[in-house]
Amino acid sequence: MKRYGLIGYPLTHSFSKRYFTEKFETKKIDSTYENFEIDNIDKFPEIIKNNPEIIGLNVTIPYKEQVIPFLDELNDSAREIGAVNTVKITRSQSGVHLKGFNTDTFGFESSLKPLLKPHHNKALILGTGGASKALKYVLSKLGIDFISASIEELKENEIRYEDIDEAMMAERLLIIHATPLGTFPKTDACANIPYEFITEKHLLFDLVYNPEVTLFLQKGAEKGATIKNGYDMLLGQANKAYEIWNE
Repeated sequence: MKRYGLIGYPLTHSFSKRYFTEKFETKKIDSTYENFEIDNIDKFPEIIKNNPEIIGLNVTIPYKEQVIPFLDELNDSAREIGAVNTVKITRSQSGVHLKGFNTDTFGFESSLKPLLKPHHNKALILGTGGASKALKYVLSKLGIDFISASIEELKENEIRYEDIDEAMMAERLLIIHATPLGTFPKTDACANIPYEFITEKHLLFDLVYNPEVTLFLQKGAEKGATIKNGYDMLLGQANKAYEIWNE
């Protein structure tokens, strides 16, 4: 029996465990998936040592960056982004080899690409946290110019939310929400942008998937924009992780 798992803290609302358990049961795959909730990344080696049957792990908040020093190798996207959400564990006579991947890039690209039109060549990313790193990697790959709105100290290519005006909204027709705002149960919150300037040419992408239509997406739909939540991105990254573990 193959074993997989998820590390993070807290893990009370784990999509991965539910998704993979249902996948294994439905397809009659002889595998298990379990949560490893650790309150400190220094406990990561214990999981590897004490669970010799595990061949793959997903990594979630807050350890996508903290796990890197414990790994032996990174793939190109994980190295460039500086964040890992998938670890492939290979055991041999010479020891244990841990390789980190970032499958958020695959999930985001496969979910976004079918919706892109030629005029979606400039993007506005709402948020500058860890989730935005994978987005920037994909947008660069696709040749889409981007700028990020931040509430933190401004870095290169970042702006304040209050600087988002009509001209910027007209120029950047792809708007990607990459913060937890609007996630269940606090569904009455949304990013503070001038929604009155959204048009039917806009594409609004929200990494949040619960609720299915966030207030951010609802405000876009009311203006005729194309909207997309983060569920297919989540499915894409999960399936890509499973593919990597079993290559």
